[in-house]
Amino acid sequence: MSKTITLDEIRSAAIELGVETAVLLAVHDVECPDSGFNDDGSPVILFEPHVFWRELGNVYYYTKREQMRDLFPDICYPTWQKSAYNVRPSHQKLYVASVLHWEAAHSSCSWGLGQVMGNNWEDLGYASLKAFVDAMHESEAKQLDAMCRFIKVNNLVDELQRHDWSGFARRYNGSGYRKNRYDEKLEAAYAKHKHTK
Repeated sequence: MSKTITLDEIRSAAIELGVETAVLLAVHDVECPDSGFNDDGSPVILFEPHVFWRELGNVYYYTKREQMRDLFPDICYPTWQKSAYNVRPSHQKLYVASVLHWEAAHSSCSWGLGQVMGNNWEDLGYASLKAFVDAMHESEAKQLDAMCRFIKVNNLVDELQRHDWSGFARRYNGSGYRKNRYDEKLEAAYAKHKHTK
C-alpha cells in the first residue's frame, strides 16, 4: 500500500469535514508543502524543545529536564527560541529525547501533513500516544485524518468555510502566525487551488 495520499482521498476528507477541497489543499500546502514522509520513509516531524521541557514537567522530571538542558541545549529548554532549531535534525532530537522519556518526547513533535502535535492524541480520539504515532508512520492519509480531527475538535471548520485565514491561523498555529505570514500563505494557497473540485 502506498503511503502517498491521492487527490480522491483529500476530496473525501474535505467532504467529510464540510469544506472545499481547495481549502484542505491550502492547509496541506502551508503546513507540509512536500511529502509527509522523508526519503528514508520516516514521517516528517518538527521536534519542539520547549514543549519537551513542559512535557517533562508534566511527568515530574524536573531535575532530569534541567540535566537534559545542560547536556543537550538544543533539545530541551523552557521557552521557544529559533536559534537552536537547526543544530541537528528533528529525528535525531526525538531519538535522544526518547531515551529519557518516550511519551514526553513523542508528545513534543508535530507530525506529518498537518503538523499536529503528539500531545493532542487523547483529544483527537486515539487509543494511546503510540496509536497516534503508529498512524503517523502508516500513510499520508492517516496524517490528513489527524489534521482533520484537530480541525474538528478545535471548532475550526467555520473559519475554513468562511475563508477566515487569520482566524484559522491564529488557532491552528498560535499567536505568532502573523510573523510567519500563515494567513497570507493560506490565502495564496487557496487561490492556487480554488478551481480544484
